[in-house]
Amino acid sequence: MRTRVTDMFGIELPIFAFSHCRDVVAAVSRAGGMGVLGALYFTPEELETELKWIDDHVDGKPYGVDVVMPASYEGADFAAEELVGRLQSMIPEGHRAFVEDLLAKHGVPRLSGDAEAGRVLLGWTDATARPQVEVALRHPIALLANALGPPPADVVDLAHSHGVKVAALASTPRHALKQVEVGVDVVVAQGTEAGGHTGEISTMVLIPQVVDAVDVPVLAAGGIGNGRQMAAGMALGAEGVWTGSLWLTVEEADTPEMAKRRILEATSRDTVRSRSWTGKPARLLRNEWTEAWESEESPGTLPMPLQFMLVSDALRRIGRSDASELATFPAGQIIGVMNSVRSAKDVVFGLVEEYGEALERLERLTGD
Repeated sequence: MRTRVTDMFGIELPIFAFSHCRDVVAAVSRAGGMGVLGALYFTPEELETELKWIDDHVDGKPYGVDVVMPASYEGADFAAEELVGRLQSMIPEGHRAFVEDLLAKHGVPRLSGDAEAGRVLLGWTDATARPQVEVALRHPIALLANALGPPPADVVDLAHSHGVKVAALASTPRHALKQVEVGVDVVVAQGTEAGGHTGEISTMVLIPQVVDAVDVPVLAAGGIGNGRQMAAGMALGAEGVWTGSLWLTVEEADTPEMAKRRILEATSRDTVRSRSWTGKPARLLRNEWTEAWESEESPGTLPMPLQFMLVSDALRRIGRSDASELATFPAGQIIGVMNSVRSAKDVVFGLVEEYGEALERLERLTGD
């Protein structure tokens, strides 16, 4: 399987696997694709540890790092040293009370001696993401990806000066054009089916529009969970696929068991686009948390990054309690067909096998 993407990165398969778990990243890269580590939840020191581990376990194969540098957010003009304090002061007390009342209603206890109180804003701003970029570029990464909008032009130039390619996720052709203008090498066209931050256009509609709009390679994302969907994306003009939710339930994933169980039991209707996580629309697992933020009692969500700062402590508390009815996390519609636990290598090889079968089916349909 050869495309401009496989040539660009020296990989066997144009399969990109986004994951916050280093084991998944290394396993996919070793299997011939490219694992991409989500840096969002790591401090610079933790990211250094994670990347050193990947360096030691990836067998010299290419891998990437994904950061979150939003094009716009509250507090963009604040100095880095005063950022957290000033943003915290912008969160209304009514919103804090709403969150506490919701947790109390479901019996979610407070965390004792919360050592993670400073983790409310690890990577949701330019100021907090740049240290992650600096750490990443000290390692032999092949790709630096930005999950929200075009990365700053100076970051693109810095990556290129280290011989690192740059990718960015786009949910409209207009977004894709902006990304190419700042110099990205790959555009990830992500449809609304995807987990996490996503737009309103479906993958089937979006991919051809982005392919026609830009001259750089395009990866198909959003609802890519088997080889048939991969073949469809490639038929629409994509030169590879970007996958995320697919890796939440593999053997190597460090996804909490409660979350794995809920994903394996879910249908494709059990997700919803909600601002209740970060303040921007993101596809999450639908539950009482997402419903509460849509209720009449809700004060409404706050803009990024205030919403995440408001709820980050609450989500950690929920994750460490038995309140599974409130536990939400990014998940795409593809979870409806994720009903078994397999190794990351088996998932990669399964994608390739199903892709080949899909091509054979098309050949039979078009044969004489």
